[in-house]
Amino acid sequence: MTNKTATALWPLLWLASMGLAHAQSDGSDQHPFKLTVGYYQYADDQGKDVNLRWQHEGSHVWLGHYEDHGFGAQDRMGADTSIDVSEMISLQPSIQAATGGFVGGSLNAQVGHDWYGLMGFGRTNLKPYFNLNFDPNDAITLGAGRQFANGQNWSVFVVHDDRLHTGQTDWHLTARIPVEEDRLSLDLMRKSGDSDVGYIRAWSLSATWDFPRWFLRLARDPKQSFSAEDAWRLSAGVRF
Repeated sequence: MTNKTATALWPLLWLASMGLAHAQSDGSDQHPFKLTVGYYQYADDQGKDVNLRWQHEGSHVWLGHYEDHGFGAQDRMGADTSIDVSEMISLQPSIQAATGGFVGGSLNAQVGHDWYGLMGFGRTNLKPYFNLNFDPNDAITLGAGRQFANGQNWSVFVVHDDRLHTGQTDWHLTARIPVEEDRLSLDLMRKSGDSDVGYIRAWSLSATWDFPRWFLRLARDPKQSFSAEDAWRLSAGVRF
């Protein structure tokens, strides 16, 4: 780990220590930890990641590790929280860092409640990073959504590179649908822009089934993160 990365981790370690102390004194979250294991199948390679996330109310702290033969291995950590500015406005700042010197952060906002608007802005130091959110990190986000009384939540938003002049743009249509005690989450994405193999246009789909204590996710993602790789991703996790 470089000195620059170690320095970047200090704010995250501080957030983690403050948050964990709060959680231990509060005790309101029944299952504050979530462990996720992911498997990525590419044409000529396989990737693996493991992620441990802690949550309390609107705050999260996480540690993760990803590796494949082409990219190598990378450890990472991050933190985010939700701040209610008013009854109609909430902010979601986040910060993350990884071995290899990577540092990044974002600030998102939600305006409204039943009907709401979404805005976001992200920046990194452009160091090597295997992007596990699959959208451009140096980007702006705009969107809107609707929350229903029965727990359904539908949204449409766009994430667009506004820094590197690649034209990379991801359009998302997402749905979270309660099914008795479980929940089905769908994310249909249309991507376009310059990639490692020229200009691309592709569709991807992710489906997640959440049980009370564990979940399963399957995704098909051609040209993952605007690379040459067509990927199948399978993830499973447990809350405890």
